[in-house]
Amino acid sequence: MVLAVGLAAAPFRATAQDQQTLADIRQELTVLYVEVQKLKRELSTTGTAAGNLAGTTVLDRVAAIENELQRLTAQSEDLENRINRVVTDGTNRIGDLEFRLVELEGGDVSKLGETTTLGGDVPGPKVSASVPAPAETGESGELAVGEEADFRIAAQALQDGDNAKAAELFSTFNQTYPGSPLTAEAELSRGRALDGLGDTREAARAYLASFSADTDGAVAPAALFELGAALGRLGQTSQACITLGEVATRFPAAEAVEPARQEMAALGCS
Repeated sequence: MVLAVGLAAAPFRATAQDQQTLADIRQELTVLYVEVQKLKRELSTTGTAAGNLAGTTVLDRVAAIENELQRLTAQSEDLENRINRVVTDGTNRIGDLEFRLVELEGGDVSKLGETTTLGGDVPGPKVSASVPAPAETGESGELAVGEEADFRIAAQALQDGDNAKAAELFSTFNQTYPGSPLTAEAELSRGRALDGLGDTREAARAYLASFSADTDGAVAPAALFELGAALGRLGQTSQACITLGEVATRFPAAEAVEPARQEMAALGCS
């Protein structure tokens, strides 16, 4: 793949406070290392097994064993969900850091490969519906309590044209439900709300986060197109052309292909 999960942060020539040094990036990598070490500690025992399997009859002991199995199963599922979310978040952050390092060192960001998932391939939920109707994902039981409702409230604010409220609600959603199956959709919608407010730079960052969250998902073509268009408005014509060109390369049958071609023509891409 020509474009990476980290692609589209595409060099924002921001003000001095937006620019990162190598020391900043090393610090972020250190934070990720600490999180991985915390996961490793989950594999260490804290003492002897404390299960209470006592009983005066065989039936009592069987019942006690069943209760203990249910408790352990619930704990293991909870830990699995926590680890999967850390892996997803960590992989996205590393992809972003790889992009920034290449940019700082003067390399070609279009040659970045796809970031390898932390710990190997970890199956995760895929976004199966487009904004603003995540019904299929919700019915599959992948969402937390209230997650779909919060998403719909934010989506309704965007549909009503209340961009400030929508941007705030989608930001809160992403903080409340890290690693959600709806992350890519939420970031795409947040970007559109920010665009509506005239904050093109932050909108571009949101489009990047959307694409990075699921590079092959249902909203990935739209996120990639919006990102390229935003880069063009920011004056990053070269990176905008590369990004927009990737829409047809990666998603030849997507609806975003034609708008991407029109945008490339408007920017004078060769």
